[in-house]
Order: sequence, then C-alpha cells, then structure tokens
Amino acid sequence: MSASVREPARHWPAFAGPLCGTVDDRERLGLPDHFVSFRLDEQAASHLAAIRGHSVDALIGILESPHAPLPLRIAAGDALALAGDPRVRVLEPAMITVPGGVVEIGLPFSDLAETMSRFDGLGLDRTWIEKECPRHTVTLEPFRIARFPVTNAEYRAFLLDTGHAGIPSSWTYRRFPFERANHPVYTVDPASADAYARWLATRTGRGFRLPGEAEWEWAAAGPDGREFPWGDTFDPDRANTAETGLFRTSAVGAYAGGESPFGLADTAGNVEEYCADEYAPYPGGHPVDDHLAQMHGSYRIARGGSFARFRDLARVRRRHGHNPRSATYAMGFRLAETL
Repeated sequence: MSASVREPARHWPAFAGPLCGTVDDRERLGLPDHFVSFRLDEQAASHLAAIRGHSVDALIGILESPHAPLPLRIAAGDALALAGDPRVRVLEPAMITVPGGVVEIGLPFSDLAETMSRFDGLGLDRTWIEKECPRHTVTLEPFRIARFPVTNAEYRAFLLDTGHAGIPSSWTYRRFPFERANHPVYTVDPASADAYARWLATRTGRGFRLPGEAEWEWAAAGPDGREFPWGDTFDPDRANTAETGLFRTSAVGAYAGGESPFGLADTAGNVEEYCADEYAPYPGGHPVDDHLAQMHGSYRIARGGSFARFRDLARVRRRHGHNPRSATYAMGFRLAETL
C-alpha cells in the first residue's frame, strides 16, 4: 500500500484570537468557503470494496489493530455497522472496573499559562481553561465505566422500548442510521442521556448511570494523570478530532491506540460526553462566567473531544458543555455503573 494511501489527511487551521459568538460554524472549523474533499474519508470509502465479504471476526480484527492503516480501520467499522457488530450489546455493555481511592484531577494554576501557550492558534479563551483549576484531590469509590460511548443501535433499542421523545437530530428525518449503528449516538440532551441510563438500570437490575466528571477524568487520564488518554502529546491518529479531517463519527474503538490506561476507547474524540454533574467551580477555584454560563445559567458538564472539535477538547482535564448556538457540538454520553 502506498504512503499516500496510508497517510490520513490533516486539518490544522490557526486562529488569531478567541472564537467569539459572531464566528459561524464553517469559520469555527477553519474550513474554506467552497467544497473540499477530505482525503481520509475518501480513503476509507475506497477500502470498503476491498474488505467486502470479510467475516465479522476479520473486520473486528482490522478495526482493533493499531497496526492497520487508519482509513482501513474506519472502513472496517463502517462495514461492521451493516454486518452487525457483536461488540454492541444493548443489555450487556462492555464495562471496565476502575479502582477508587484518593485521586488527583484538574490543572494546577501554575500550568495555566503554559497550557494556553501550547494550544495557541485554536481560538481559546483563558476562562475556558481556568475552569480546570486548581488541581485537587477527590475520593472515589470503585466503579465501572463503559469501554465505549453509547451507540446509535443501543439508543434505538431504548427509543423503541420506551417511546421516549428525544430523537437525535443527527438522525436525518428522524430515521435510524443503519450505516452508523455502531457509531456513538450524538445530538442528544442531558435529560435523554439520564433517561437512557435509568431505563437500562431498570431493565437489567444494575446500577447504570452517567459518570461523575471526577470519575470520567480519572478513568480517562489514569494514575499518571495524562493530558490525553494515551500520553502527553497529541496524536491525530489516536482520536477522531477535527485535526484528523474525517468530520463525521467513526465506529466505536476504530482509533486503536487511543485508549486510556484503563482501556476506555474514544474518550479523546468521536463525540463529546455528558457527565452527571452540573458545572461548579472546583474547591479553591472561582466561578467562570463564560459564554456557556451566560447562555444556560446552570449547565451540564461534558468531557472529551469530538469529530467536529479541535485537540484542546481532547484533553482529559477540559471541562465544557453544549453550545446550542452551534451545530458543531456533537453531544453524546457513556455509561458508568455503581458497584
């Protein structure tokens, strides 16, 4: 396979200053005002013909191999969506046990300026990063957290069983996207995410819920407090963010090599994930009256990046939420479980 096929497209725009409310979604993503074709998506599509007829096990083997080219992994995930992905189990989601204890989360105030400097050119406002301060300890009980975010197929089962009205707006014309069955569901609201967790808890008799943001950060960063789930240096081959240039969801787990120390997939990209907590300043911090607070007053914290956001949101410490004025916020969720 040639180097041109192996190498995914990159998208690294730079912005002169903070991205204010007058910037539209095209400008926010650094896209030109004319149509462009992103090479990574084209490469993934070209691989579909080559893997047609592969067994389900073979497709999973490709998808989960960090040695397979990224476009091939994306294609294998898309093929699995149509073939039926056995990793997606509605009533038995793959859960990972995470130990509790006294753990550290957040960003030291002393690292604030350096963090802003390293992510210069992404249009960040200093207050967005201040929400991560200070670094502090919390005590967590052991818990379980899902290996993957909740998928479209799982959310479909919930809607059919309950008649819940929260149909994702990403389901065009309210139709289930069979070709994205094993992709994370997104464009749901926090109430729908909570309702899904309650439904599954009732159906299974287990303690399913959304993770607290401290639990989410601990599970994504691990004991050594990584900046990204895999380490401290951003790698666009390990997370489905805007830098990768796919600009759509991918099958859960397709970005092999991007897992957290505990084995969670897709915590750095694909879709943003609601946590159980409303925004509040950390102990020793101060309230941040940013655009989200001004729009919502109180709002639900989200963690992790997405296919439509840049690498700053892929940082495990980053605290953010839904901006209803932009269509580029891909809000999804993953489950936790009380032991």
